[in-house]
Order: sequence, then C-alpha cells, then structure tokens
Amino acid sequence: MRPYNTLTRRVEELPPPPGPIRMYFCGPTVYQRAHIGNARPFVLGMWLRTWLRQRGYDATLVHNITDVNDKIYEAAPNASAELAARATQWYLDDTRDLGLGMPDLMPKATESIASIVRFIEELIEGGYAYAVEGDVYFRVARDARYGRLSGQRPDQVEEQEPNPLKEDPRDFALWKAEKPGEDTWWDSPWGRGRPGWHIECSAMAEDAFGPVFEIHGGGLDLVFPHHENELAQSSALGHEFARIWTHNGMLAFGGEKMSKSLGNDVSLRNVLDTWGREVALLFFMSAHWRKPIDFTDDTLAQAKAQVEGFRNVFRTPSEAVGDWSALGAALDDDFNTPEALALLHGWRDHELLRDALGVFGLASLAEQEEAPAELVELAERRVAAREAKDFDEADRLRDEIAVAGWEVRDEAGGFRLVPK
Repeated sequence: MRPYNTLTRRVEELPPPPGPIRMYFCGPTVYQRAHIGNARPFVLGMWLRTWLRQRGYDATLVHNITDVNDKIYEAAPNASAELAARATQWYLDDTRDLGLGMPDLMPKATESIASIVRFIEELIEGGYAYAVEGDVYFRVARDARYGRLSGQRPDQVEEQEPNPLKEDPRDFALWKAEKPGEDTWWDSPWGRGRPGWHIECSAMAEDAFGPVFEIHGGGLDLVFPHHENELAQSSALGHEFARIWTHNGMLAFGGEKMSKSLGNDVSLRNVLDTWGREVALLFFMSAHWRKPIDFTDDTLAQAKAQVEGFRNVFRTPSEAVGDWSALGAALDDDFNTPEALALLHGWRDHELLRDALGVFGLASLAEQEEAPAELVELAERRVAAREAKDFDEADRLRDEIAVAGWEVRDEAGGFRLVPK
C-alpha cells in the first residue's frame, strides 16, 4: 500500500505484510458535540485499519482524546472537568454509532500527565526547553529543520502564544501555569499547571508505540502548528517519531443548501439522526481523503441515492460480476475511495460486494428489510385480485402499498416487497 506522506510530498510504500503498521490519529478536543468534520479522520483511520488487516497486516490504531485544553476552560470556567467528561462520552457514543468499531486504544491527555512531565524534563535537560514563571517553552531556534512538515519558513513563523517573557516569539508552550478559572491542574517541577496541546500528542503517541511508528494522521488544519510542533519535540529527543504523515482534506459547507435538512446543526449526532450512518459513510467515500469535500443537502442526497443503488443490487439475482484485484489496486494506490466506489457500483456478485462494502462499514446494505405483515397481506390480496382479473382493485392495493413507502414487484411464482 502506498499512502501520500505530507513530510516527503510523495506516496510512500509501506513495508510488506505483516508490518506491523502502527497508526496514531489525532482525535477531538472535547468541549461540545463532535462536528461532522471531526468524523473524517476517525472514519479514515478505521477504514485504513480494516483494509490493512484485510491485506494481512498487523495494524493498530490509536486515536487520542484531548480532555484538557484552553477551549475547554473557555467553554466551562471552573467546570472544565465535568464538561470534558460529558463531551468525551458524547464522542464515544457518536463515533460508535458509525458502525465501524472502535480504535484499539483511545488515550486521554489527563491520563498521560506523568509521561508528559518526564518528556518536558528531558527537553529542558537537553537545552531544548526552558521554564519561566511556571510556564515551559520549546526553543524553536534549536530545531534547524523546523517547518519541514508544513513548509513554514522559520523566519516567518508568527507568534502562537504571546508572552513577553519568552526568549523567542516563535517558542511554543509545553507546560502552562494555572490561571484563574482553570479547575484542572497538576503539580510539576515548575509549579501547579497543565500541559500545552502539542506535547500531549507526542507523549501519548510514544506511550503507545515508542519513539517510532509508521503513520500519524489528522486533519489538514493540524499540519501547522500542531503536527509541526509534535515533530520538533520528538526529534529534539532523537526520536524518529512518525515515518508517514497523512492529512485529510476539510469539509466545505454550503450555507442554505446545507441548513435545510440539518437546521445549521452540523454535529455528527445530528447528521446520523437525520441521514443515517450509511449515508454519512458513503458521503465520505465519494471524495479522495486528501481532498476537500462539499457538505450540502445535495451531496448527502447523492450519497443516499448511491446507498439505495447498492440496496437494489441485493434485491436482484446475484451475478458473477466483480473483481477484487481491481478494488485492491484502487485502495492500495493512496486509498482511492472514489475509484473504489465507481468499481463497486458495477459489481453484481452479492458475496463479493458484501465483503467489499464491509471494508467501509457498509455490509448492512446487503441486509433485506422485512416488509410489515399488513403490507404482505395487501400484496397477497393484490395477487388474488389480479387472478380474478379485478385490475382496478389490484391497482388500488398497489397504490396503498406505495403510500406506505414500499413497492410491490411481480416475480415468477409470486411477488417481492421492496422499500422505495
């Protein structure tokens, strides 16, 4: 398999199976219901793990939860811990309802404080970090290759966290002294406080995998400063850290076209409740993972139509049409889901199609919904009316079935009821 690597600006060949392939995907900062955009890296990580295992790899996925952060303090002054706990459970519930399973490990920043403190201590000992009045900052100037992931020129990096006591405006926080309204804090060699955002992920990733692993994933918005700073921290300790960096494209929202169905609530929960998980997953399949994707009523309706198209295949007799090797070629080439999707729309082999859709959590499209008993009775009465040549009554019964949302299809030896 050959995913695109943001660090090298080219596709990279993964080692042959069984690997291992260790993946760390940045998860949410938990202070509200997860946005539908937060679901894209989650979905991509789960799909990659499934496909890699299908290809014979020993694949592991770690997806962290940032449960201590400035955004949480701002959303709930003096009550951030309670909000973080609630929002964490929301995220777990909502992503579980996508039907993809869950990552192998979901570490929380608040459970990793000891590792974070040790990491910072090593950076200070090596001269890569310094303490000032309870805060600790990373010396960006010590990293001669700073900017290599994002393409940022070190002499043009803007200050991320203003503080007149910093040695260099570009330096970023590893530890932050406790401030009024911040109810979560830990004791440290630099006083009471809590970690900065970037050091959390470096520590959690290395707790899970050690100083080197194969893939680090996240949204395109994380390339700078988050991932750039992660790379700088870990490299300073002589760690190779992630070999391949994957960054998914962002969602583009369509204003009124989006709001009609969702009422401007673009939470993952509302999308699942309004459109269903199968539509959401097929929507994500429709664009290459590195590209932006329009999120509107129109694109969701297109995804729903494709969902129904696959269901209709399973309502017709199976035919020996499908090529697993072609699917493999599409997914092994930078995980090209639009090409894979186009292939699957031409498949008619039920077993093969069910297995392929299963990679994306969509094997449920092969399940046939049972018609309610009262509609079956109407369809049987329609058969009797047709046999009696009472075609007006047969048409009336067909229309009554249609009003209930089902279509009656005549077949040799009887009929079949299909959801419309």
